[in-house]
Amino acid sequence: MTIDTIGNSTTARTVDRPAASESAAPQGAAKAPATAVETAAAVTASANVPTLDQVKNAVSQLNKSSQAKSQGLEFSVDNDTKRTVVKVVDSGTGEVLRQIPSPEALEIAKSLESKASTGLLIQQTA
Repeated sequence: MTIDTIGNSTTARTVDRPAASESAAPQGAAKAPATAVETAAAVTASANVPTLDQVKNAVSQLNKSSQAKSQGLEFSVDNDTKRTVVKVVDSGTGEVLRQIPSPEALEIAKSLESKASTGLLIQQTA
């Protein structure tokens, strides 16, 4: 492989790799790009979404792990929005140092979900 500076590339560079027909032992069969139908099927396929009980069970297992406790991590599921919440807690004082998503973001999500059901995102009086 050669490295040329910009402006000095007067000759074509040679390729150090052997052509596909020259390679003695291919590492894996080359796969052709996906067709439009395959891509559309992959996008529209339903993903395996865990149930709320499965999420709560996973959260419980995470909270029991010694690694999470030593890092000061606390996991929970918000009851209103059903979103997973991660808190970084000071082990000495018990103070919440950081929460993801923030309490404000959870309130916004809750507000948007309640307004979306009525069709009103902005309450306005004339």
